[in-house]
Amino acid sequence: MPVPGVTPFSISVPDEDLDDLRRRLRATRWPDRATVGDWSQGVPLDYLQELCRYWADEYDWSARQARLNGVEQFTTELDGLPIHFLHARSPHPGALPLLLTHGWPGSVAEFLDVLGPLTDPAAHGGDPADAFTVVVPSLPGFGWSGKPTAPGWGLERVADAWAELMTRLGHQRFGAQGGDLGSFVSANLAARHPDRLAGIHLNMVVSPPPADRTEFTDREERGRRAEQHFRTVDSAYNMQQRTRPQTLAYGLADSPAGQCAWILEKFWSWSDCAGDPVAALGADRILDQVSTYWFTDSAGSSARMYWEMARSPASRAPVVAVPTGVSLFPHDILQPTEEWARGQYTDLRLWREHERGGHFAAMEQPDLLVGDVREFFRPLR
Repeated sequence: MPVPGVTPFSISVPDEDLDDLRRRLRATRWPDRATVGDWSQGVPLDYLQELCRYWADEYDWSARQARLNGVEQFTTELDGLPIHFLHARSPHPGALPLLLTHGWPGSVAEFLDVLGPLTDPAAHGGDPADAFTVVVPSLPGFGWSGKPTAPGWGLERVADAWAELMTRLGHQRFGAQGGDLGSFVSANLAARHPDRLAGIHLNMVVSPPPADRTEFTDREERGRRAEQHFRTVDSAYNMQQRTRPQTLAYGLADSPAGQCAWILEKFWSWSDCAGDPVAALGADRILDQVSTYWFTDSAGSSARMYWEMARSPASRAPVVAVPTGVSLFPHDILQPTEEWARGQYTDLRLWREHERGGHFAAMEQPDLLVGDVREFFRPLR
């Protein structure tokens, strides 16, 4: 049944945009090689050249686009901005609505491998009582959502817009799940709309070690080292995007090779890939993300979310009293302990530390993520 104000949508990249991409890739002016043979100075030249060659010559966007369009998609205006979303409905009566929020450098394509098991568990060896009807919006300034033209679209406003989206779709009570920026949005949803949330499940939490601690257990030391590594080695992208996103955007909007490198580095650094993200994740799945940013020219508009977050630091750590579950993967950016997280998430009901996987859980370990989401929400339905 049509929903007022909600319009069916299908991704359709014009042929001339594909031709332009390939022309730019083949005309890339490459820099000189790094003075080291590893990734310590950034993406190695040969590695990026090979992925960009594949992008230009072999990557089949039309097939990848068709895969995305295999899920029902819509747009609707929320607080003055067009928002794009997937709506994967469950065939099972009584399915719990579940809102999935992606992060950077991801998109709604991150979740394609989990939609089937979440919406139709019976078809994937599960119990139909664990079924979800899934809504996956593109963040403002990301993918096929609209781009804000004025400041103000930070985490709290996104959370309020997501609550309105679920109301518009007829989902009064729902769960939320996310990692990266999606974890912040989900936490703000729970803090601002607790009466609407059955619970939230996160696959990333930002809970630093206590400032007054000087001695740590082995597990706490691992968490402390991960936080220190991110702050001193792995967060340059964060500082650039939160301070000067517009300056960054000129290069990434003009060079697909540059856009590819900017994103590829994070798949190398944050995934459980043994140093080879293409081998671990597949060139197509990485390029699905890169292509989304390229075809929508959203390098700058997505980076501005970090600029917004820097101006509302409290929104990054709201106190959450609704039931919360956490899945922690060993190669994710941060490795807090359950004790550290309880200071923010006061009703923490599931804490699971896995032995494999990284930051992009829905892509890297879809079965583990789906299993945890089912287990967490089972008593909350």
